[in-house]
This record gives sequence, structure tokens and C-alpha cells, in this order.
Amino acid sequence: MSAKAQAAYVNNILAQYVRLPGTLHRVLRHDRRTATALHRRGVPIGVVQNAFVLAIARRTFRSDAGQIEPIRCLQYFLPVVEELLHEPPLPEYLDYLKGKLDEAGVLKPA
Repeated sequence: MSAKAQAAYVNNILAQYVRLPGTLHRVLRHDRRTATALHRRGVPIGVVQNAFVLAIARRTFRSDAGQIEPIRCLQYFLPVVEELLHEPPLPEYLDYLKGKLDEAGVLKPA
């Protein structure tokens, strides 16, 4: 595992994280450690990206979505990452969620 590959992984995850709705839109030191730990565990970047989609969809489409506290750190997504590692959803379901989030104007373009 090269330092360059780790840095690219961590930077990619953090760049996506700060653009997510409901986050503080900044990277904290702890967020960088969390992203590094995900890389060291060998969690595929696609799993983390899917965790972002699933968690944001769950937050967005809740009945009390307007009253939810902001996401304060990357660790918020770790339970969803674990869920996806143990029970990956059908790709069609994730595509469906991405479409619904896009329709709702929630996801920012890359």
C-alpha cells in the first residue's frame, strides 16, 4: 500500500464528504484519520461513496428532515459502510436513490 495511493484515496473521500448536504462542509483532523483508517482496512472507495448516497437519502427523505442536526464528522457514515460491506444492496437500488436525490436537488454535481 503506497503512500501515494493512500493520499489519493483519503483526498477523494474527503473531497466528496465536504460536498455532501448536511455536513459542515469542512474537513477536521479526525475526518482525515477516519478516511485513512478506511483505506488501511481496504474498504473500496465505491462502498464509501455508496454509504454517502444511502445515508444522505435516509436523511433527506425522513419526515423530520428539516429538523435534523448537521453531520459533524465522517464517522457518521461508518455504520452505513459496515452495513454495505455485510449486505450490499442491488446496484439498481443505489441508482434509484441517486436519481431521487438528483430529482430533489440534493446532490451537487462533481
